[in-house]
Amino acid sequence: MSELVFVKLGGSLITDKRRYETARPAIITRVAAEIAAALRARPDLRLVLGHGSGSYGHFAAAKYQIQQGNLQDWMGYAETGAAAQRLDRLVADSLLAEGVPAASLQPSASARCTDGELVELAIEPVTTLLQHGIVPLVYGDVALDTVKGCCIISTEQIFVHLARVLRPQRILMVGEVAGVFSGDPQRDAIVRLVPEINARNYAEIEHMLSSSFGVDVTGGMLSKVRLLWKLASEQPNLTVRMITGRRAGLVQDVLLKPDLQEGTLLHY
Repeated sequence: MSELVFVKLGGSLITDKRRYETARPAIITRVAAEIAAALRARPDLRLVLGHGSGSYGHFAAAKYQIQQGNLQDWMGYAETGAAAQRLDRLVADSLLAEGVPAASLQPSASARCTDGELVELAIEPVTTLLQHGIVPLVYGDVALDTVKGCCIISTEQIFVHLARVLRPQRILMVGEVAGVFSGDPQRDAIVRLVPEINARNYAEIEHMLSSSFGVDVTGGMLSKVRLLWKLASEQPNLTVRMITGRRAGLVQDVLLKPDLQEGTLLHY
């Protein structure tokens, strides 16, 4: 019986977010090879891949304040979308070179938002590609917005929208760090990994992330956890696992072994 898994490669993993449009080709290639190996080992595995924009889309978006919307200069919309596409082309080409039949789908071509919330996105291209054994590839992108003209949509928003129709068994979030921590593991001296987020401890974890020291990391993590928790509460059979992509072989291992206890497991 086939299994559908969504896999996101974080922007902080595949790029150096501190340096303008700086990809990490060695990491992208290695993870692509691990995904290819998993597909060869499990022909029943069906994947939808996504990635963040990292130091590509985020620099342009920050320059023009795309997320605020109500642009005076729509050149910023064009530049941000083009930057996201440049990174996506690198990821797609790496996947194809390793034998993964990945096909990029540009989210902004069909996405429509209302005040930053994704309300419309074409799903038929994703389902059709899956039927033909292709791996759809999506990414964080610009989008048109009925309230503020335009905004940024994250890969998590896209995954949540797709998951409500496609109902994957698992979502695998592959990032720079090894899951959800009590603070910023790249700045705080003492932090602990949260091995599991569930109905019993979600409120406590949300409060912890809201008040943690590392605003950049935990603020982003808080948004991700809230989105994914809402989805998990709607689909109790769904599991979300957050792991690091820094450890060689881990992506392949987790794809092949759903119960492997690594990183943070989120489920309702």
